[in-house]
Order: sequence, then structure tokens, then C-alpha cells
Amino acid sequence: MDSRWLTALTLLSLPVHAIDVDLKGLVDIRASHSSGEPSYVSGQFGKLQNSPGGDLSLGQLGLNLKLGLSDQLSFVVVGNSFADDEKSEVGLTEVFFKYSGLPSDRGVRQSTRVGTFYPPISLENRATAWSPANTLTPSTLNSWIGEEIRTTGVEYTAEWLGKFREVDYDLKLNTGLFGFNDTAGAMLSWHGWTLSSRQSVIGEGLPVPQTPAQTTLLTDQAKESDPFQEGDDRLGYFLNAEYKLKKKLLLQVGYYDNNATPYMIEDGQYGWETRFAYTGFRWQIDKQWSLMGQLMQGSTLMQSPQRENVVDNDYRSAYLALSWRNGPHRVSTRLEEFSVTDLDQTVGDNNDEYGKAFTLSYRYRLNRQWFLLNEFNWINSTRAARAYNQDDPKQLERQLQLALRYYF
Repeated sequence: MDSRWLTALTLLSLPVHAIDVDLKGLVDIRASHSSGEPSYVSGQFGKLQNSPGGDLSLGQLGLNLKLGLSDQLSFVVVGNSFADDEKSEVGLTEVFFKYSGLPSDRGVRQSTRVGTFYPPISLENRATAWSPANTLTPSTLNSWIGEEIRTTGVEYTAEWLGKFREVDYDLKLNTGLFGFNDTAGAMLSWHGWTLSSRQSVIGEGLPVPQTPAQTTLLTDQAKESDPFQEGDDRLGYFLNAEYKLKKKLLLQVGYYDNNATPYMIEDGQYGWETRFAYTGFRWQIDKQWSLMGQLMQGSTLMQSPQRENVVDNDYRSAYLALSWRNGPHRVSTRLEEFSVTDLDQTVGDNNDEYGKAFTLSYRYRLNRQWFLLNEFNWINSTRAARAYNQDDPKQLERQLQLALRYYF
């Protein structure tokens, strides 16, 4: 039986009187207008989550349910729904148990998560239901995390709290073992980096763009990629370390390796050996200004059953975001650069890509729960595979969004 079903059954068997219920949520209604190419969400090469034209959509309906089973043990379920002209999905994005220990006399606090969850990579998506805190759309780096990176396994966290040692900084170390992420890297390779606030829900299939190689070497590939696939029963791992100086500075460094078998294929899903390193920072310059950035660099490999390289890519993405806040007003701007470098010789499957992106976002706090946001996205990219559709490899895409957000 799937471990997630066992988790649910275990929860149902607990006494009702022992459970402390904490429910938080987010409703995001958007009006948008985009120009450029048809969206990657529909299996094309467009970089934005909406195809050209106008759209009134449910940007996100997110629910975060935390059930306190004891003072230190909780069960967390995060659900999300997205509905627009491209595609509508509703489902779970995270399901896990969490044990949070009390600090020791030396200031060491330990915690553990077991289930399906995001690894602690994103510095942007830290609001309710893994939504971005300052903008409507996260960076290309974190858009990919939301689409293809999810870990089902166990995470151990140790924190060294500075106040117990009379120092101004805290240290944190996360490490995890996981499965069910064997296809991570497929969509990054086949449609490239994107700008999107969508998150893949558990069980969702992601449309694969069609190229000439899909009718030759890749005929066994399913029409949709399953980001929650486990085919070789091998465990991947991740590491994450953070240094936090009061509320002024956060430094981050980490590594992810899904340890997948690249020549495996099961139910139309190839194994992708995907690994990457990342680093980031968040600096609260003063009461009004803050600066944040992240850099990711990695590789992904998929082979034929004969162990010949079919897709062999290096990839890189980086962003720098500056934010200003004054009372109910917040203005955020972000610059990005990204690339995919195709290292294989597969005919009809050129994944080379290079691009830059710019985001300008304004947020107005109406009150504690209601927010009005306006955002402009600009992304200029060159992707060789567009020529397969008789399109210009170089495309400039723009998007304007107006959103009303309600947190509860």
C-alpha cells in the first residue's frame, strides 16, 4: 500500500479529542494578459503559465491543515488548486508527519519530517501553501522546484540556537533521504525554464512537448511526465545548511541528488539522473529595503536501455531580487538569467536554451488579510527546439497580472 494512504489511515485511527486543528488558506483571483508563445502548461514551448491573450483565473486556492497530535507531533496536509484557460488541477502538494523537539540545554533543537514535502530550497515560496511571499510569480529557479521537485521520504533537521550560546546567529542543517522523484529533469530538459506560480499536485501528469525525437528514439516516452514516479527503488538525498544572523541575514547552501537509474524505463517514464547544487542569501538591509538571490547549477542524464546517452544536459539559473516596503506598500523587482546546455548528439531533440527575465511587482495591503497585487513579467529566451514547430528560436514574452489575494 502507498505510504501516503497508510499515513491517512493512521491519522483516522487517532482519538478525536487528542487533535488540535489549525487551518490556514489562500485565495488568489487573477486577471492577466500575455503575449508570446503558447504556454508550456499545454505542452508547448512558451515560458509563461498563460498562452497569449487575456484570462481570468484562479491563480491559487491553497489550504494548509495542521493537526497537532501532541505538543511535539503534528500531521500536515497542504492542498492546492489552479484553474485557468490552460489547465485546471486540484489535489495535494504536501502530506507529512512532523516531530519538533524542544531545545536542549546546549540550544540544539531537532525535528523530523516523514512523508511528501518540498526540500528546503526556495527562499521565495515561504507564504501559505508554498506561495511566493513578495510577488505573484516566483523565479524560474523556484518555478521549476514547484513543477518537478518533490521528495517522499524522511528529513532530519538540527538547529543550533544562538541565544543559548550568547551569540547573534543560528545554524541549521537539513538532510533527507527520498524516493518518488525519478523523472525530475524531464520537463526542464524538454520545455526549459519557465515563469509560473503553478505547483504540480500529487498524481498530476505534465504534457511533454513533441519533437522529432519523440517519433524515433523516444517512442516509449508517455505523452505526460509523472514527477512522482519511482521506478528503481533507489534512494536519493539532499543536504541544506543555513546561517542566520538575527533577522538581518540568511545564508544558504545545499545539494540535491535523486540518484535515479538513467537507463530505466517503467510505464512510459524514463529515469533521469538529476543533481544540482545551490546557494542563496536574504539580506534585510534596513526596515524598508531587502535583497535576496539564489543560484542553482546542475546536470541531468537520461539514457536508452542500452545505456547510450539520449538526453544529457547541464543547466543553470540565478536571480537577484530587490524589495522596498513602506507601510501597506511593497515594490519588488527581480532580474534573472538561465540556461540549458545540450551535451548529447540526439537528432531531433536539441534542448539548448538561454534567456533572461525581469519582474516588477507592486503589492498593497488593504488590511491584515486582503492584498492587491499588480505584476509585470518580461522574459526573453532563445530555445533551439522551437524551430521544430517552424517558430523563431528567439522569443520575447510579456505578461501583466492583476490579483486579489485573501489569506485566512
